Amino acid sequence: MKILQHKVPPPIVTLIFGLVIYFSKTCFPSIRFDYDSLTGIGLVILGLAIIIIAVSSFRKYQTTVNSLKPNTASKLVTEGVFKFTRNPMYLGMLIILTGISIQFNLIGGLIFLPIFILYINYFQIIPEENAILELFKEDFINYKNKVRRWI
Repeated sequence: MKILQHKVPPPIVTLIFGLVIYFSKTCFPSIRFDYDSLTGIGLVILGLAIIIIAVSSFRKYQTTVNSLKPNTASKLVTEGVFKFTRNPMYLGMLIILTGISIQFNLIGGLIFLPIFILYINYFQIIPEENAILELFKEDFINYKNKVRRWI
């Protein structure tokens, strides 16, 4: 079984992208709109809630939450939020970054959010899916055919 080659946990990647979005705000014109702060905070809370629900599901089924070692998964979780997205934790991270972008740097978010998606797809999701396929074979193929990667 393969383990992922990179050593940067996705929450750290999310933190780095959040900091890049925040600190690059001086590089772009500010775009503000009514309720942007409320919208940004709401999205951060929504993203955190999705992550917490997903982690709770993993804990309920007593399987690993460690995204750097997907080959240690003991169960393919397909219930709850996993009925709607194969990667609710990454979706939650994207929603958090979207909230940060709306709050602090909309243009920077439009630039860096697609880069975040590409990075997570290439360095995290695809290797994870390969490891999960080795573990759960047909069950994962059936799940993958029913549920989208992001949403």
